Amino acid sequence: MNERMLGLGSKRSVIREIFEYGKRRAQEVGAENVFDFSLGNPSVQPPAIVAQTLEELLKTEDPTALHGYTSAQGDLSVRKAIAGYIASSYGVPADPDFIYMTCGAAASLTITLSALCNAGDEVITFKPYFTEYKVFAETAGATLVALPSEPDTFQIDFSALEQAIGPRTAAVLINSPNNPSGAVYSEATIERLAAVLRERSQRLGRTIYLITDEPYRELVYGGVRVPYVTRYYPHSVVCYSYSKSLSLPGERIGYIFVSPKAAEAKKLYLAVCGAGRALGYVCAPSLFQKLIARCQGAVSDVSAYERNRDLLAGALRSFGFSCVQPDGAFYLFVKAPGGDANAFCERAKGFGLLLVPGDDFGCEGYVRIAYCVSHAMIERSLPAFEKLAKACGL
Repeated sequence: MNERMLGLGSKRSVIREIFEYGKRRAQEVGAENVFDFSLGNPSVQPPAIVAQTLEELLKTEDPTALHGYTSAQGDLSVRKAIAGYIASSYGVPADPDFIYMTCGAAASLTITLSALCNAGDEVITFKPYFTEYKVFAETAGATLVALPSEPDTFQIDFSALEQAIGPRTAAVLINSPNNPSGAVYSEATIERLAAVLRERSQRLGRTIYLITDEPYRELVYGGVRVPYVTRYYPHSVVCYSYSKSLSLPGERIGYIFVSPKAAEAKKLYLAVCGAGRALGYVCAPSLFQKLIARCQGAVSDVSAYERNRDLLAGALRSFGFSCVQPDGAFYLFVKAPGGDANAFCERAKGFGLLLVPGDDFGCEGYVRIAYCVSHAMIERSLPAFEKLAKACGL
């Protein structure tokens, strides 16, 4: 059997391990005594249009067609709806023949990397990064090169980027709003990134593609805007998921959008189709393709996450913890007192607090706290955080 796959299956991601521990612990001591901040599972209900649309589809559509196969790359009417929304919302050209429907962002990234990379290629990303990026890149035959970010803002460290780009660089992979830091790349950051990639692509004589992982695009606070990368750099691929915007993580629905202005855009899209075929990611869930076509622009109640962020971040700072204020997503990335994130997370378990060490995100000495939980649970957890802070000498 494949030893690499055996290894991946034998050890779940650290996030999943802590989540499973939390379920066992809740049975032992009671759910009210376990404060599980491990999993990025939306706690806000989907917007009302989701249930309304589902009911309408189930009542009015032919069941055979509704639950049947679509085209491998997705239903054309759905892809037209998405292309229209992208063009009208972001002012960029979009074509349904450059959109590929997927089972969420994980499938989008896996397909895109497999479409772009050959054995020995490198994919650059920036710390902290989602834990599975390394798995996705290596599955495509590439090596993930993780670079440091600016420590006070988690914006791109451009001196590190310029040194890292070389003949084997196939793509740069970004995630904004970021999991796990909640940082949002500014327009100035995206403009500078685009300039660097243009200059280096010309110098190397090969196009360096930009891949953007966007499940959190709509989850931003205080009027922050997320730049749409294809406006700044044409050689871009957008990997999108509705898991967070519509609170539908378990339905696994998203898409890949290849910019029509990208170098060899048609070939790239065909490679996406080929990668989807090779990986078995064809015909994304039909019912939810039809649903999201009618829910373009709808978003769950983001204010609930902002309220959670403000309560938890403010309380943790008052207890002596340090973290960068997140502008998006629903995570706090907190410095672990003493610098050992794993030891700190083990100590936190003693107070019923389940936190995720940042080592697998590429940042030792940090922990991720997912605040996509009920506001009441955050309120109940604050005494435990205060006790933890005192135990750490803060």
